[in-house]
Amino acid sequence: MFRGISQTLAYANPGLQRVQLSRDYDIFVAVCQNIGELLYFNAIDGWKERCGVSICWLGELWAAEIPIWADLLRSLRRFDYIFVSSQGAVGPLSAFLDRQCHLMPTGIDTLRFSPFPKVPDRSIDIYSVGRRWDGVHRALLDAAAQRKLFYVYDSCLKVAEMQVVDHRQHRDLFANMAKRSKYFLVAPGKMNLPEETLGQVEIGYRYFEAAASGAVMLGQPADCELFGDLFPWPDAVVKIKADGSDILDVLATLGSAPDHLAAIHRRNATHAMLRHDWIHRWIDIFQIAGVDPTPEMIARRDHLNALAQSALGTPVPVPAVEVAGSPR
Repeated sequence: MFRGISQTLAYANPGLQRVQLSRDYDIFVAVCQNIGELLYFNAIDGWKERCGVSICWLGELWAAEIPIWADLLRSLRRFDYIFVSSQGAVGPLSAFLDRQCHLMPTGIDTLRFSPFPKVPDRSIDIYSVGRRWDGVHRALLDAAAQRKLFYVYDSCLKVAEMQVVDHRQHRDLFANMAKRSKYFLVAPGKMNLPEETLGQVEIGYRYFEAAASGAVMLGQPADCELFGDLFPWPDAVVKIKADGSDILDVLATLGSAPDHLAAIHRRNATHAMLRHDWIHRWIDIFQIAGVDPTPEMIARRDHLNALAQSALGTPVPVPAVEVAGSPR
């Protein structure tokens, strides 16, 4: 990823095939996972002139990056509404741009990750994806070597930099593994890179993926106010020590109470459907931008609400609607 983009390059096409808009649109939405992707919409000619309301949703942003990417971030001023998923960067970015930016947490395709309505067997004991604490990893490797548990983890270097063959297949595989896992390791974003975060605490993506799958989240909750707002239910995260010294004891305690374990599985999955599906985020974005949600958006939200209530033991008919991302 380029660093220190100049003001001229910030508005240049990054080498993508140009797109010519042939008609006017009510809304233009640019979804960027990171700052470098702000260059991509430069390949769309006339989007500002041919679109009514313009929205940019920027996922990961660390306040320390703002001075480095200053010229590129200034291009955000072209948008009517700016949303950021990193709670610790909303204030600094608003001050930098001299305009209000809005916090919008990341979401998850809960229908892809949900174990409901056909609950699979949880044949994987512990699932770990991405960054991990070395002490916890070593303790679990030792337990797996003694055949005490089935531990699935990343075995490649720099997994985040690898290219997948098909992103849909990759997410399907990830979701299918997660919903078949009893426990899922979670941690704050970039928890082992303090030189990059500089004290900024963010809620990592693993929390949303783990919750949606219904797995028990093992780790540490993100130490920020937003975490309590997003994950307010009991046992949302079962705490373990980063050095791995208590991981086996915690697993033994949880495993000795199967009813309690089943309740955590159910709560995590249902609360994710009720709170963290992408559709909830898009309805919030549209509301802030003064745009009415589409009938399809309302149908998905209602479908999720009904499915969650049914999984919680409250029989509610699930509407027979075609929903994007429905489980196979």
